[in-house]
Formats: sequence, C-alpha cells, structure tokens
Amino acid sequence: MDLAEGTMNNNAKKPLIDRLFPPKYNFEGMLLRQAETTSSGVKELVDWLKAGARDDPVELAKLEQQADDIRHELEHLLYEAFSTPFDRQDMYSISRQMDQVLNFSLSTAVEMRAFEVGPGVNIIKMSEELYRGTSQLPQGVKMMHRHNKDEKATELVRQIRKCIHEVEDTYIQSMAELFRQNDAVVALKKREIYHHLRDAGRNLSLTTDVLHRIIVILA
Repeated sequence: MDLAEGTMNNNAKKPLIDRLFPPKYNFEGMLLRQAETTSSGVKELVDWLKAGARDDPVELAKLEQQADDIRHELEHLLYEAFSTPFDRQDMYSISRQMDQVLNFSLSTAVEMRAFEVGPGVNIIKMSEELYRGTSQLPQGVKMMHRHNKDEKATELVRQIRKCIHEVEDTYIQSMAELFRQNDAVVALKKREIYHHLRDAGRNLSLTTDVLHRIIVILA
C-alpha cells in the first residue's frame, strides 16, 4: 500500500464531521504533554521524599505550574474548537483530574515542610504507588483515539487501578497506626499528609475511569 492509499483509508475511517471540519488544535498532543508532566511531577515528589524532604520542593512546584499552563491552554482552546478528536467533556475531565493529582502532590510536599513532618515509610510507599500509576498515563493518552486502539489497553487500566488500590490500602493502614499513637498533634499533622496522597490517588482513579470509557468501552 502506498502513502496516498494509506492516507485515503485512514481518512475514510474518520467520522464525517471530522473529515468536513478537521480539528484545528492538537488536543491529544496537549493531553500527552500534561500526562508526561504529571508523571514527572509525581516522580519528583518521590525523589524529594527519598532525599529527606529537607529543601523546598522547588522543582515539583515548577512542574505543577507547567501542568497548570497546559491545562489552561487546553481549556481555552476547547471553547474555540469547532470539532475535537473525541468528546470535549471527556477531554476537560481528564485534564482537570490529572491537574488535581499534581496539585495534591505539591500540597503534600508544602505541608510536610510547614508542619515539619518527615518522609516516613508510609508516605514514601503511597507516593511510589501514585507514581507507578501516573507513569502509565502517557501511554493511556496515546491509546485514547478511537481509530488507534491498542490490545493492551485493558491491562494498562487494570495496572493503574492496582496502584490506586495500593495507595488506598496504605492510607487505611497508616491511619490505623495513627489512631494507636498517644501524640495527638503528630497524628493530626500526618493525617493531613495522608489525606493529600489519598486524594491524589482518588483523582488518578477518576482520570482512569474516563480513560477506560474512551479506550475500552467506546472502542
């Protein structure tokens, strides 16, 4: 098959609305950049924790701002675009939930510094599982287009959800340990940190739900 024939076949697979009014903006590219930035940000949180969490999380803050900028650009362009490669509400939701993952990651680091909470075993474990899940988001975004399905999509979604469950399980274990402590002030401080990491995991779960609907149910 030559290039011209291949292009004609690919165009024929697209809905009529996409052929008549092709998307003007590279929304998938923006979502991919946001997914990659989110993954890098959570990895930075893990590295920061393992290094002792002694300095301000400057690099994490930079990545969080970069992801914010991408989200704001995408939201602006969604209002302008006549057509989008898939449902614009889904695109908005994925971008918004990914943004929350990184927001809660940064809040974790900022409040650890403010409350003088050290990077304990449970905090590191929750962060590592959060990173394992977010590190698969870029691949998930690449699978989103309905004309480019990947047979490994279901397995990818399952793996991300496994990481989310680990975050939740570690959160419950961590809270149970806190309730057995005698120092109420320390318990309250750590409780705030655990909550941020759990909320990051829950927003990753919401992101994954939308991904699953697009790349699996709407295949």
